[in-house]
Amino acid sequence: MNLYLIVKTLHILSSVLLVGTGFGTAFYLFFANRLPALAGRGASMEAQAVVSRLVVRADLWFTTPAVIFQPLSGFALMKLAGWPMTTPWIVASIALYAFAGACWLPVLVLQHRMARTVATDLAAGRPLNPSYWRDARRWERLGYPAFVTMIAIYALMANKPTLWG
Repeated sequence: MNLYLIVKTLHILSSVLLVGTGFGTAFYLFFANRLPALAGRGASMEAQAVVSRLVVRADLWFTTPAVIFQPLSGFALMKLAGWPMTTPWIVASIALYAFAGACWLPVLVLQHRMARTVATDLAAGRPLNPSYWRDARRWERLGYPAFVTMIAIYALMANKPTLWG
């Protein structure tokens, strides 16, 4: 296997780790916040505390390294394949990746704050502060466009369309 194929394989695996971890953690926190309420009970603060803490860890251990590795491996692939930086699908991918990152960075702050809020309130034996729910709504509103954007990047990478020029 040549260097290009090794880097490409690592780039693909890293992108799967990035999107898969993001989607998986979002799924669990989304339902930790809602599922008990859907069954006619209030959300479980214990579940929210555990899941939000693990979401923060997953982002630190898996998502963040993948976020860093993606552009590094992408630029290496670009150089190895001889694609100019001005290739339309590359320009579009970089712009979309920057947009997704602009959504993701505030999400990190919100997740940390949500985890801290629910852990503090649970330990103190008091009801969950309404700020948790405000942060959860913001977290969701930023998450949806970030995921859609990542799907668009996958389509660009897989199809390498001409787009313009």
